[in-house]
Amino acid sequence: MALLFVGIDPDTEETTCPAAWVDIDMKPDPDLLFQGWLADEATQAECRRDSPQPESEAVIRIPYRMIGIIRKACDAAEQAATGKL
Repeated sequence: MALLFVGIDPDTEETTCPAAWVDIDMKPDPDLLFQGWLADEATQAECRRDSPQPESEAVIRIPYRMIGIIRKACDAAEQAATGKL
């Protein structure tokens, strides 16, 4: 596994922060990985109404201020998928 670190929440405090990576070894479709705050039970229940949530998945919150970082992660994943990274 080769993870490309894209960035962390620009307003992070200490070592607990939302972050984004791209698994550039996943060919032909690189995966995006996100670290975020685990959503509360009410939010998870609401999300399950639209999409069942198996035990291997979690609903996480990513702050709005990370939109640019998420765009960079998407761009990096596309570049890795096309061999341009």
